[in-house]
Amino acid sequence: MHDLFKILWISTIAGLATTFGSILVLLFGKPQERVLASLIAGAGGVMLAVVTVDLLPSAWQNGPPLQVGAGFALGLLFMLLAAKRLEVPNNTLPLSRRQRLKRTGLLIATGIALHDIPEGMAIAVSQEAASNLGFLIAFAITLHNLPEGMATTAPLKMARIRWWKILLLNIVIAFFTPLGALLGLLALENVQNSLAFFLALAAGAMTFLIFAELIPLSRERHPHYALLGGTIGFVFFTLVSVLHPG
Repeated sequence: MHDLFKILWISTIAGLATTFGSILVLLFGKPQERVLASLIAGAGGVMLAVVTVDLLPSAWQNGPPLQVGAGFALGLLFMLLAAKRLEVPNNTLPLSRRQRLKRTGLLIATGIALHDIPEGMAIAVSQEAASNLGFLIAFAITLHNLPEGMATTAPLKMARIRWWKILLLNIVIAFFTPLGALLGLLALENVQNSLAFFLALAAGAMTFLIFAELIPLSRERHPHYALLGGTIGFVFFTLVSVLHPG
């Protein structure tokens, strides 16, 4: 396992962005919708650049096309099934506003924890593929996790859940990212010639996250700010990747 300490360090920092986003809301309240839209879309733009400029080309160079296609498809499928599992079932019993807010916050927290595992895997396998690729993806995931921590905390705070319980929940969520990184390293160690597959798997998972969640969510109330944030994120990280190749 190469760069074990480095991979665990950068994946932990990326995961703790969720906790930092939670702290911001606990201290200052929920940010303006246009700021959230720009942040979420910016994270989507950065991820799209990582997928198209780094992950998929690296996967293509490291393995046969069939392996790349299978990994990408399975990444999409995994995230689709995860999203289906997290859908809120129709409930005929009336819930109070506080109960609805609490359930919303906990569902978001569960979704973030589930997403953080493949994101951590993406950091690990990418760092193994190229010296700076793991850092690029960790930075993209940091941008993504910051508004997610805010999204978890805002409804729980409105539901009058104690601040230390909210903070503890977000700290626990943060460590799913390094857990995913460890799982990614173990998979690479135990499955021979699997780097291309796992790079494509990470690309598929991130692609689903971009187009099924980040872009639609960012465009709900402020589509112009979302377009601006997404464009800046994509262009910025494309330039970073081109100017500093792995």
